[in-house]
Amino acid sequence: MLRFRSLGSGSSGNATVVEARSGAQVTRLLIDCGFGLKQLDARLGRAGLRASQLDAVFITHEHGDHIGCARQLALRERIPVWMSQGTHAALGPCDFEGLFNTARDAQAVDIGELRIMPFTVPHDAREPLQLTCWDGASRLGILTDLGHSTAHVLTHLEHCQALLLECNHDPDLLAASGYPAFLKKRVAGPHGHLANADAAAIALAVRHAGLHRVVAAHLSERNNRPELVRSALAAALGRAAPEIDVAHAAEGTPWVDV
Repeated sequence: MLRFRSLGSGSSGNATVVEARSGAQVTRLLIDCGFGLKQLDARLGRAGLRASQLDAVFITHEHGDHIGCARQLALRERIPVWMSQGTHAALGPCDFEGLFNTARDAQAVDIGELRIMPFTVPHDAREPLQLTCWDGASRLGILTDLGHSTAHVLTHLEHCQALLLECNHDPDLLAASGYPAFLKKRVAGPHGHLANADAAAIALAVRHAGLHRVVAAHLSERNNRPELVRSALAAALGRAAPEIDVAHAAEGTPWVDV
């Protein structure tokens, strides 16, 4: 059985727990760690977990709302951390005391009951990766922090039963916001973040009969609204749309079965 829970998703921090269970065997992977250690512990607690129950951490890229307390957590709990060489280099001198593992585009990694498949995305980071998680029966696609879709991205998201999908901004709200011009250009640019319509187009492109859940993530608190996200996804996916949820910046989501 595969399930996941966002611990919070937005510009103030991102973290998602993915859990694979086979009989008595349970594997838990934390994807991104964009909070302080005390706050992460509290969010894990609300999910019914302790940090000591995590088997590994995967970091998608080096931005602060994703890397957060990853090193502190790894060293305290002595758990392995996976990220790209580019992400590790972007952190500067950062000793993980033997716990660092290199993740590479399109090279599968087995972690207990989970198989993860990282893939590159266009984003303004050193070597950003997103990923799919598979337990042998069900597949979850994680896609946050990218400026536009590519054929490579869509190929990796095929056959997913659930998606955690960035729906960062509404272009009209972004244009009318108080953001400085350079920041508006960065967010809306090809290596920034997905607008609602772009995210909806991705969901439509990878939709198949087995896709039953889409969870919108990384919403801008200033430049988006949950109702706009739901409307864009529902309009693109049609009357028989998968169930649509929205991850909250502070509360994340409940546990979601894949």
